[in-house]
Amino acid sequence: MSLTEFGLMGEHNRSNWIRLRTIILLRWFAIVGQLGALTVAQWLFDLQLELGLCYLAVGVSVMGNMVAIFVFPENKRLSESENLLMLMFDLLQLCFLLYLTGGLHNPFALLVLGPVTVSATVLTLRSTVLLGGTAFALITALVVWHVPLHTASGQILRLPDIFVFGQWAAISIALIFISIYARRITHEMHAMSDALAATQMALARAQKLNDLGGVVAATAHELGTPLATIKLASSELIEELEDRPDLQEDAQLIRDQADRCRDILRSMGQVGKDDLHMRQAPLSEVIREAAEPHQGRGKEIHIEERPGPGATEAQPQILRRPEVIHGLRNLVQNAVDFARAHIWIEAVWTDTHVSVRIVDDGQGFPPQLIGRIGDPFVRQRRSAADRRSRPEYEGMGLGLFIAKTLLERTGAELNFANGSDPFLPSTEQGERRGAIVEVVWPRARIVSEAGQRGVAMGKNRPLEI
Repeated sequence: MSLTEFGLMGEHNRSNWIRLRTIILLRWFAIVGQLGALTVAQWLFDLQLELGLCYLAVGVSVMGNMVAIFVFPENKRLSESENLLMLMFDLLQLCFLLYLTGGLHNPFALLVLGPVTVSATVLTLRSTVLLGGTAFALITALVVWHVPLHTASGQILRLPDIFVFGQWAAISIALIFISIYARRITHEMHAMSDALAATQMALARAQKLNDLGGVVAATAHELGTPLATIKLASSELIEELEDRPDLQEDAQLIRDQADRCRDILRSMGQVGKDDLHMRQAPLSEVIREAAEPHQGRGKEIHIEERPGPGATEAQPQILRRPEVIHGLRNLVQNAVDFARAHIWIEAVWTDTHVSVRIVDDGQGFPPQLIGRIGDPFVRQRRSAADRRSRPEYEGMGLGLFIAKTLLERTGAELNFANGSDPFLPSTEQGERRGAIVEVVWPRARIVSEAGQRGVAMGKNRPLEI
């Protein structure tokens, strides 16, 4: 499953996140509140209400809850259409109760925002528009059609028309504003959640590949001696069995199979040298490993390494962590996607920091998006020329988000910039004029302990399984 498909699947299934039990519990709170408001209005303020119809409206909610409790299991999760029907029922029940108790002259008219806000949070845009349109139509009708509130003395309680109009306008604006606000915030939260899940998937995959490489390398190392012994003994048997061709042929087969096992282990172990090399490696080797999958994509990748001011010539041995390799690989992939012909990877180290700069000769980052780079699902409208130059590319910013998240987890700080002003003519721009991504680690966070002390790695340790 691709990361995009993962995000879309989460988008379509979010309406299933709400349990029926949650809706039932919230409805019980609403029922208690409605009964309490009716009781206070009757006994404390002595309002003359259509109590029969009011209690009928509340009783419908009670019956709906009872049916839901006894018919459906407690762990049932509501589908999109079921969620919409439940919220629509609550909206209609509330508006009917408002009709019986003064319409927009009732201060509890603001509660119509509740179902629409919930819809904007968990349902699709179509369902939210349908529910919001229904709420708008109902509150508009309540301005004209409602049962007035009467006191015991027969006095009608009503707001001035200008206040009723203000109440209607405020609720109408709130229906739009709160729906957009809740939907936008929820979308941001879901996008971040999906992207973090995709990051965890990518990291888990990289960790499994890293562990597999270590197991293969350790296996190749451990089996090297017995295979060499088998080959030596079979070679001696071949010489001693010259007068026994049938047995000599068997000895030859043993030696050939030992050579075959050696070749298989060698090919499987190409991902790593030995178990300690799986944990740390020179800075330039880690960069080459990260860039290797993109070497054959028609763009030339140049790797440059040099010490910074006051640093020693020997490059540091850095921790070969999956987060580092996978994060740098995503940054290189982004550079290759947008470069014209060349990508430069500059590795610089000092006594306090280790930095990697990835520069390309493309058009650079869009100036209006530089501040948002690293956020998930940032999509820019592509021009016709861009579609022709990269018809297969459908970037959503997820790769850069994953890279940024993984590298920051290792203690790195990322900076995004352009090599030159994209609005300058091409004749005034330098060769390295495209996007620049700089990754900077504190030396203590990325350089291995052995590399910090400048000592040998020591003996290989046995693999713990």
